[in-house]
Amino acid sequence: MNNECRPKWRKVAYGGRQPGYDDNHTDESFLEEMVMNANVVKRDLLKVMIDSVSISQYLCIVALVVSTWTYTLNLVIDEVTLLKLDTSLLLAGFSMLLLTASPFSLKLLSKYVLNTSFFISGLYVLAPIYQTLTRSISSDSIWALAVCLLLVHLFLHDYSGSTIRPPGALNNPKLTSNISLNASIVASVLVASRLPSRLHVFAIMLFSLQIFLFVPLVAFCIKKFSLRLHLLFSFALMIMTLGVTYQLHHMFFILLLALLVFISIVCPYWLIRIQEYKFEINGPWDEAKLCFDITE
Repeated sequence: MNNECRPKWRKVAYGGRQPGYDDNHTDESFLEEMVMNANVVKRDLLKVMIDSVSISQYLCIVALVVSTWTYTLNLVIDEVTLLKLDTSLLLAGFSMLLLTASPFSLKLLSKYVLNTSFFISGLYVLAPIYQTLTRSISSDSIWALAVCLLLVHLFLHDYSGSTIRPPGALNNPKLTSNISLNASIVASVLVASRLPSRLHVFAIMLFSLQIFLFVPLVAFCIKKFSLRLHLLFSFALMIMTLGVTYQLHHMFFILLLALLVFISIVCPYWLIRIQEYKFEINGPWDEAKLCFDITE
């Protein structure tokens, strides 16, 4: 068809095929609306390093739990000392919630205390079952399974939130964070089943569940309350954990220190460097995006 006779091409969404033009035809204005790197976020190295502190913090928390398990299994820490530690952690946790959580009322505190009382009572009743739960399984299998479960726990843990819904939060915890919590609980049961007495089992289970359930909630409330307090708490926790692991085993100390340096320094620097090679093209060929909430 002659160019002078055929109609002018028009950009239409549902107009059907236009005579004289292919289905994929575009005119000269097609690339005029192309935009490069419109949605690429410019990241700051210091901001990324501060964000990575939450991961390093929780890694230290898990390292402290493993250290406590090791000392308890070697009977370095007795059940009375563990119960005193459990009580101290519980009181410190509730105190931090009262100071940092918002909104936080006495009614909510009484609800937490009541639920904790039921939880501790049920744990004490189930302690004899936990003690004999894995009697027929070899110790090597128990340790291997516990390590795998802790790795699953670390991989799926929600480092930006808490498994327990904080006061005032509207969204429920994610499925992956619940799976992570279940993995840590099973690992705690496996370790507790190797202890000699019922009181030992109760004390170590209470300690483990306080750490895996309660500490992420307290840490999340501290971070929301004050970034400076969050950083101070995190660095103090890192120093204490490195000191404990150094006394426990030098190889464990070196591994933990290398992980902290890699997570807090190497990974943020790596992320900033690879941003230079990110290339994104947007234009009229992209799918349309809704500018309103479809649920409204």
